[in-house]
Amino acid sequence: MVNGSTTPSLSTEKNFRKRESNPRDINTIDDLKKLPFTTKQDLRDNYPFGLFTLPQTDIVRLHASSGTTGKSTVVGYSQNDIQMWSEVVARSLTMAGVTNSDIIQIAYGYGLFTGGLGLHYGAEKVGASVIPISGGNTKKQLQLMEDFGSTVLACTPSYAAYLGEALAEEKIDRRNIKLKAGVFGAEPWTEGMRSQIEQLLGIKAYDIYGLSEIIGPGVSMECHCQKGMHVFEDHFIPEIINPDTCEVLPYGELGELVFTPATKEAMPLIRYRTRDLTRLHAEKCDCGRTLVRMEKCVGRSDDMLIIRGVNVFPSQVEAVLLEMSETKPHYLLVVDRENNLDTVEIQVEINEQFFSDEVKELEALRQRIRANIASTLGISATIRLVEHGTIERSMGKAQRVVDKRKLQ
Repeated sequence: MVNGSTTPSLSTEKNFRKRESNPRDINTIDDLKKLPFTTKQDLRDNYPFGLFTLPQTDIVRLHASSGTTGKSTVVGYSQNDIQMWSEVVARSLTMAGVTNSDIIQIAYGYGLFTGGLGLHYGAEKVGASVIPISGGNTKKQLQLMEDFGSTVLACTPSYAAYLGEALAEEKIDRRNIKLKAGVFGAEPWTEGMRSQIEQLLGIKAYDIYGLSEIIGPGVSMECHCQKGMHVFEDHFIPEIINPDTCEVLPYGELGELVFTPATKEAMPLIRYRTRDLTRLHAEKCDCGRTLVRMEKCVGRSDDMLIIRGVNVFPSQVEAVLLEMSETKPHYLLVVDRENNLDTVEIQVEINEQFFSDEVKELEALRQRIRANIASTLGISATIRLVEHGTIERSMGKAQRVVDKRKLQ
């Protein structure tokens, strides 16, 4: 619908005709595979409101992704959508042990990004006290953390790690910090980074998953068992597909995650391709919940780098670096092409105590990192060691890759 009209968008009609799909044929969840997929390109093609299914007068909230190419992708919410969103985020926070006795510091960005307001409404539904500080202003974050007695931190994992480092650099006594839990999402992160964040901040770190096209944060969440994120299937129907053939894959198989919102009113995207790569598991969790669980995303099918024929995900680099005591989880992959051959430089930050003036020691460390990268990723990379604080810190999603290749 556009500007109050209930006419389906042209691209949606074309998708149904292409698949010879008829909504009357959909009687069970298994029948979803008869329907066409929706992609981010569909949102761009129907910018800004072409995929809304309610009149403009019933749209009470608009969010939009920043977008790396072209126009932003716009999403709309009805009043019921906002209430449902608050409910699933409240469930998520409850899984992390959040109650009305907690003080939650929300350092996700507010505004068009769904992270800040998504966590905000859910925290208020739980009854927790909310500090809506948004991202950035690190010294103020630490001050309020100490002065207000924040018990829960919500932000991206990369910013949580940065706050942990800043806590030590500012020489703040961790005994004055009351944090007990962190709710981190919006970017892929490894178990190694989880351990580091937990050590730096003295908390239990939980993974939350979501994307604005479906609702925002709160599509799935870890419980205390941390054996995958529980998908709230009463609102979001998950599938795993082969990203190349689009074949639906069984539980336990690695593939691309697809969601169909079951209760969203304003923009219920059918079989939306998230591009996130993960697995689904149907077994009952040790916590007692029977919701399907999704593993941590190992990367994105569209963010995957193909370097000299090898598939590479930035999270693999992070995993290698976090296994080494000398390195930090701050890195940058610079990919280029020289004489028709791909080149990779990985800039790696070194812990201060290991950064030496001895050329031999640094060279030995560089070679060891290079060997570990080659062993894990199957590529040969140039390793450049840099001092602490050299790589730019991000208050939002961390930028891990600079791809200078002109790829068609």
